[in-house]
Amino acid sequence: MKRSIPLVLAVALFMETMDSTIIATALPSIAADIGTTPIALKLALTSYFVSLAIFIPISGWMADRYGAKQVFRAAILVFVIGSVACAVSATLLQFVGARFLQGMGGALMTPVGRLILVRSTPRQQLVSAMAWLTMPALIGPLLGSPVGGFITTFFSWHWIFLINVPIGLIGVVLAGWVLPATPGGDAGRIDWPGFVLAGVAASGVVFGLSVVSMPALPPVVGFITLIIGLLAAFGYVRHARQAPIPILDIRLFSNPTLRISILAGTIFRIGIGAVPFLLPLMFQIGFGLNPFESGLLTFATALGAMSVKVVVTWMLRKMGFRAVLIIAIAAGSALIGSAGLFSRETPYWLIIATLVLIGFTRAMFFTSSNALIFADIDDRETAQASALASVSQQVSIALGVAVAGMMLEAHHIFTGEEIGNAAFSIAFFAVGGLSCLALIPLFKLPPDAGVNISGHGAPKRSRPSSDR
Repeated sequence: MKRSIPLVLAVALFMETMDSTIIATALPSIAADIGTTPIALKLALTSYFVSLAIFIPISGWMADRYGAKQVFRAAILVFVIGSVACAVSATLLQFVGARFLQGMGGALMTPVGRLILVRSTPRQQLVSAMAWLTMPALIGPLLGSPVGGFITTFFSWHWIFLINVPIGLIGVVLAGWVLPATPGGDAGRIDWPGFVLAGVAASGVVFGLSVVSMPALPPVVGFITLIIGLLAAFGYVRHARQAPIPILDIRLFSNPTLRISILAGTIFRIGIGAVPFLLPLMFQIGFGLNPFESGLLTFATALGAMSVKVVVTWMLRKMGFRAVLIIAIAAGSALIGSAGLFSRETPYWLIIATLVLIGFTRAMFFTSSNALIFADIDDRETAQASALASVSQQVSIALGVAVAGMMLEAHHIFTGEEIGNAAFSIAFFAVGGLSCLALIPLFKLPPDAGVNISGHGAPKRSRPSSDR
């Protein structure tokens, strides 16, 4: 495996994942500059995730039609253009549109980047390579708060987006130099009915959940949109069963390894995806810390994620996918729930240690499950598998934030109390319990699942004889 390939992909994906959350701390400054309110500006956060949900399903078809390398480089350029458009936006409508354009680029970067990695890496080296690709998705959102706060405080919010220009251009050059050539081919005609139904389904669910959890619009709008999305999802399932080449091939779910990997990952991500949303709020509202101090504490989770690269390959070789995933879920869920015991009196060293372990277990799970998805998939099916995994990821993250937001709001409604430590305790206990439900599908995973990737149970190679 050429280590330069996952590193180049990781840099681009880090830029995209961090940018998806970095503007959260800058919302008041941006709102003041463009003449709107922070609540209304949350539509910009929502428009980004809606764009991801719409265009991720088409990523597999585009990669097969035009070549994964070419699409990946084009996606970076679209993301950079969207970043510049964000920086020069003067109105709310312009900013929301610019974020939507950014989302179009981000929607292609993640699944196509994963596709390039899978197709260019021998299966027995996929776990190690996937660890490099997983870390940006875990670290980026956690770095968003401190980096966004630092840039907004000491420079200008415009640099949150302008900094993407040199990074993106360097990424385009390095991708052209390092990534393997991937010529396009005959991917068949695009499934337009499926594209519309999948886009309405995914964006309806993501938009509806985002509005419910971050009400920039009346909650009834979110519920109506959510219902439309669910109806479109039902329509897409019926369509995909009959279409010769569906935009998202749900027939891949007949593969038990892929099905269990995506299902367990979706459930676990719902719970653990709420952590980057809850932690900064708890530290700022419950503990009285400023955004920069809060961001420095949450960065401890990223330290744990970075350390997993050292041991995950060894753990999978010794125990196999099933055992490692069960350990990661059980330990990760317990640690998330334990965050509900934090208070102002909790020593910082204990908080940091807990967050490091949370970061480690979630990175251990996602590195393993993301690799397991491709264990029993033919090369010609990798584009579809990558798109399916990315769609489920976006929906589950939106659902995780929505669940966390609704838990906080429910505590306020039922008790009449303002959001404080008690509300955050209940929210962390709830999402920790929800994460633990990911164990259920894993019990059906065979102990030898993914042995061609993990090497678990494989005989040790004997040293070659010196005699000839």
